Amino acid sequence: MRDYPNTYYSATRRPAADHAPLKGMVTADVCVIGGGLAGLSTAWELLRRGRSVVLLEAQRIGWGASGRNGGFVLQGWSEGLRNIEARCGLDHAKALFGLSVEGVEIVRDTIAGHALPGCDPTTGKLGVTRYEAADRLQRHRDHMARTYGYDFTYVDRPTLRGLLKSDLYFQALRDPVGFHFHPLNYCLGLAGLIAGAGGRLFEGTAMIGMSRTDTPGSARRWRVDAVDGSVLCHDVVMCGGGYGGREFGPLRRAFLPIATYVVLTERLGGRLSDFVATTDAVGDDRRSSDYYRIVDGDRLLWGGRITTRHEQDEKRLAAMLRRDIGGVFPGLADVRIDKAWSGLMGYARHKMPHVARVEDGLWSCSSFGGHGMNTAPIGGRVVAEAITGESDRIRLFAPYGLTWNGGIFGPPAAELVYAGLRLMDHWQESRSRRQGA
Repeated sequence: MRDYPNTYYSATRRPAADHAPLKGMVTADVCVIGGGLAGLSTAWELLRRGRSVVLLEAQRIGWGASGRNGGFVLQGWSEGLRNIEARCGLDHAKALFGLSVEGVEIVRDTIAGHALPGCDPTTGKLGVTRYEAADRLQRHRDHMARTYGYDFTYVDRPTLRGLLKSDLYFQALRDPVGFHFHPLNYCLGLAGLIAGAGGRLFEGTAMIGMSRTDTPGSARRWRVDAVDGSVLCHDVVMCGGGYGGREFGPLRRAFLPIATYVVLTERLGGRLSDFVATTDAVGDDRRSSDYYRIVDGDRLLWGGRITTRHEQDEKRLAAMLRRDIGGVFPGLADVRIDKAWSGLMGYARHKMPHVARVEDGLWSCSSFGGHGMNTAPIGGRVVAEAITGESDRIRLFAPYGLTWNGGIFGPPAAELVYAGLRLMDHWQESRSRRQGA
C-alpha cells in the first residue's frame, strides 16, 4: 500500500482513520471494489438503503483521481449534451442532464448535512472562450434555459477582462450552481460516514479475482478474492478508475487510462489580484483545456494537458504547466511551482460512464472521465437504487455500454485524436486573432 502522492490535497488533508487490509473471510450483501468517489458513493447509498457493505481499496481512500483532481463539481457529463441529444433523443438527454445536476446536489448536501470538515466548497465557475464566441455562448445560454431549465449567466468581454486579466479571453458563461472544493477531504469524510454507519472498509487490499459461488439455497453468489482474504456477497460493484487492472475483466477492456496534470503555485499575495479577481473556478472550452482556481487565498491550483502519456517527473510537469500559466498570464511566467502531480482517469470511447448491470449480481460504476465529481455520486446512487429495486434509472445509461477500448492500439489512437483536437483549437484561436476580434 502506497502513501498518498505529494499533492496540495494530501498536504492539506484532514485527520482520518486508517483502515487495515482484509484478513480472512468476511460476508456482506454487497462488495464494492474501489475506494475513490464512485466506490464511496455507492457504498454510502447502499448503507442508507439497509444493505451491508464491504469496500476494498488497493491503496488508500481517495488515492487515485478522486483525491488529486481539479476539484470542480459541475453539471453535465464528459460527453457534450448536443452529442447526447443526437444519440439518445432530447427527452433522454434531459433525463441524463437531470441526473448530472442531482449529482452536484448530492455532494453539496452531504457536505452541509454532515458538516464534513475541510471540504471548503466555493460556488461559481466561469467557462471562458479564447476566441470570439458571443453569439454562440448566448445561444447556448438560451438553449440551456429553455430546454433544460438551467440558467447560465453570460459574461461579456469587458466584464470578463475585469475578472481575468488576460488578452486571450473573449467571453464566458458563468455557472452559478456548480462549485469547487477539496475532493480528498470529501472522500475521507465520506469514508468516515460509511464506517460510522457500519460499513467495513479495507485499504491496501487489491482484488485479485472473483468467481461465482452459486449453490442451492445460498444467498451468497459471488466470491471476491484478495491476497490475504475473501468476501462472500450477493452483489459486486466494480468502481475501479484509471488505475484499475486486468482483474476488472470486461470493464478494464472498455476504458482507457488518460492522464491530466496539476500544479500548485507559490503564495502570490496581493500580486494574484492583478491577474485573477474572482473566486470562481475557471476552465476554457478548448478540447484540451486549462482549468484553475484559487486555493488558500492566494495560490493558483492549475491543471490541464489531457494525454495518454502519464508523465510523473515533477520538474517536467512544473515546467510544462508554468509555460501554460505564462501563456495565459504573461506576468506570471516566472511563478514558482511548489507542487506538481499527475493522475489517471478512466475514459470510455463514448465519453460516458459505465453505469450498468454487467451480469446477474455484477455491476459497474466507473469511467467518469474528467467529470467525476458530480457523476460518480449520482452513478453510485443509481446503482444502489437498481440493487435494492428502488428504481430502474440505471436504464438511462443503456445506450453507453462496455465498448472495446482498442486494446494495445487504443492509447496511440487516442493520442492522435487529442493531437488533432489541439490543432483544431489552435486554428480556431488563430483565426479569431487574424479577424481582429
